[in-house]
Amino acid sequence: MNEDIVKKLVSGELKLHQADDNATSRREAVDLRREAISRLTHTDLSNIGKYSFDPEVATRKNVENAIGAVQVPLGIAGPLRINGDYARGDFYIPLATTEGALVASVNRGCSVCTQSGGVNVAVLQDEMTRAPVVKAGSLAEARRLAEAVKTPELMEEMRAAVRTTTRHGELLRVDPYVVGRSVFLRLAFDTKDAMGMNMATIASDAVMRLLEKKFDLRLVALSSNMCTDKKPAAINIIEGRGRTTVAEVLVPRKVVIERLKATPEDLCEVNYRKNFLGSARAVSFGFNAHVANVVAAMYIACGQDPAHVVEGSNAITSAELHDGDLLFTVSFPSLPLGTVGGGTGLATQSECLSLLGVRGGGDPPGSNARKLAEIVASASLAGELSLLGALASQDLARAHAKYGR
Repeated sequence: MNEDIVKKLVSGELKLHQADDNATSRREAVDLRREAISRLTHTDLSNIGKYSFDPEVATRKNVENAIGAVQVPLGIAGPLRINGDYARGDFYIPLATTEGALVASVNRGCSVCTQSGGVNVAVLQDEMTRAPVVKAGSLAEARRLAEAVKTPELMEEMRAAVRTTTRHGELLRVDPYVVGRSVFLRLAFDTKDAMGMNMATIASDAVMRLLEKKFDLRLVALSSNMCTDKKPAAINIIEGRGRTTVAEVLVPRKVVIERLKATPEDLCEVNYRKNFLGSARAVSFGFNAHVANVVAAMYIACGQDPAHVVEGSNAITSAELHDGDLLFTVSFPSLPLGTVGGGTGLATQSECLSLLGVRGGGDPPGSNARKLAEIVASASLAGELSLLGALASQDLARAHAKYGR
């Protein structure tokens, strides 16, 4: 431990980020910063100093002013049988959580789904969006821009600009929205196996530089909240964002009664009054029971940006009778995720992706991310089915008393 550097960090002579430049390695810089913070706050941070990721990589790509890591318990649910276009077979589901009862509940749902023949799932749309806002010189110019971005000629020029920034991304379309002289351009990209927010941002900047040369406009902000990234928004539910995915399972009546201790009619009523009427009365964007629980647990385990749980929770859970059996579905309009970039390269997260068979880029490109979307959607369905079963059988409080304390 370089005591001189620690003292300078404590005194403020060196700023926290300058530890990287003064230490012999980034790992040492992490240790020096942690020791300085420990002394400044009179706190024992020894457990935060225990981690397995490579600081030489993580502190360049994933975090600044690193002092260590916070550990989240990781549980496993499954096997869960999935019958998707990309995810086919039995999967064990990694769930990083501190909520007792969650893994047990999802595990029960996985068992019910597998006993019923598995979850059928499909990715219906695959695109990441970024929406710059510009101020046009006149209303006429705003209209001209809105009309022009729909033409094949300008679209090809914009796609060429995008190709200068990435070998993987592709501009799919541009949707204009005019508010006075403000024009919001919602650009949609195919980002292959990446979640793609950084890719879309850099590509959008290139498109805007092109448009500034062709129109009387001024770029106000590269992100305008029409994307919409990490915030509740109806546009994501209507238009979709990330991997738009739908999962369903047909649970035989006998299995519902034996495994969930309720009838299909009971689950349909709970879903109707809770997820539909209750959500409508609350004006909620989430017409589901607890999709965010599973999405968050899998995102943390698999190196996704946890803030995208906001969009991932915009799901609609549906339950209906099908010849006396239970047809159960969960639809995800906006499920942003990827298998390359971000936190997917960290050691423990990479292992979870490997466990699911989706680590790194897929062949063909984009297939691994779509496979992960199918798995997340299917696991979320299992969680929904189990929780609604617990509610229908009046068993929720007992389960939480057993597992959650």
